[in-house]
Amino acid sequence: MTAPRTLVVRLDSAGDVLLAGPAVRAVAAGSSRTVMLCGPLGAPAAALLPGVDDVLVHEAPWVGLEPPPVSPRDCARLIDAVAAHHFDRALVLVSYHQSPLPAALLLRLAGVPWIAADSEDYPGSLLDLRHRRPPGRHEAEAALDLARAGGFAPPPGDDGALRVCEPPDTTALTGPEPYVVLHPGAAVPARAWSPARAERAAAALHRAGHRVVVTGGPAEKPLTARVAGRHGLDLGGATAGLAALAGVLARARVVVAGNSGPAHLAAAVGTPVVCLFAPVVPAERWRPHGVAHVLLGDQDAPCALSRARICPVEGHPCLDGVSDAEVVAAVSALLGREAPGAAPAQPEDAYGTEGATV
Repeated sequence: MTAPRTLVVRLDSAGDVLLAGPAVRAVAAGSSRTVMLCGPLGAPAAALLPGVDDVLVHEAPWVGLEPPPVSPRDCARLIDAVAAHHFDRALVLVSYHQSPLPAALLLRLAGVPWIAADSEDYPGSLLDLRHRRPPGRHEAEAALDLARAGGFAPPPGDDGALRVCEPPDTTALTGPEPYVVLHPGAAVPARAWSPARAERAAAALHRAGHRVVVTGGPAEKPLTARVAGRHGLDLGGATAGLAALAGVLARARVVVAGNSGPAHLAAAVGTPVVCLFAPVVPAERWRPHGVAHVLLGDQDAPCALSRARICPVEGHPCLDGVSDAEVVAAVSALLGREAPGAAPAQPEDAYGTEGATV
């Protein structure tokens, strides 16, 4: 029996696409061809995932921070592109609060004969497998659960961790000496430190004896320049492609970042993560997956589970309230040593990291 040609849909950001990686590898192990359908922000991450043969791009009007208007022409273009691949199966991956049905409808119109997804909504004839995820399941694990339910088992020896293809050597950017990466930005402001707080953290890490490398995209160059200041190496805009950023993160000793794509990219290259996790979304679903990590941030703050994009609380206390000592101690804990002059670090007790793999 010929292995199926399979489409995996994940229309969100780069971080969400990276979290789909274990499921994609399972699909690829049981398919003759594996294609991902992503949004513009997620497509660069899809190109880094092992097992992906091709990437289709569609900016869906039901996804994203600034979704485009509904366009019959764009929908028709997507239907034609999907139909041209003659897929046998499709998995539509969504977060727990999203519906897969708009994408499933377009895939049906493209002639995909078998479609699976997690769906709380009644799917009618749009889904052949309506899967239900267990409550509180991590996004990476939920996607892999769906793949298994659809008949795609992970390849032998696959541990289910995040993974990307071998990143490039970025020593020319960073220099050969050991370093800690601080990534101060995030697409959603509520999930990042304020610029002033990030600047103080870079200085504290420098004082603790760490060489600090500050990363960010081209649009974040003013932010990275301020945060790096006299205490770090500013690589704002220098890692224009996601592969280059993966290279910088892969060679870091620890990455300090918000709940954002770079935190998941760090996990995918096996680098420990100090994750500044604002509780606007549940940590159990989006914490760094499959890598040693420490969560920092008040998970019981008033903004908890609000899905707010802009912090609704004056002073952004859930993240800006994290002390320099906590940041330095968290980095030290992941490095397996004590912070200079500090008591022995107790990651799971001190930093609210219930279940963290430290």
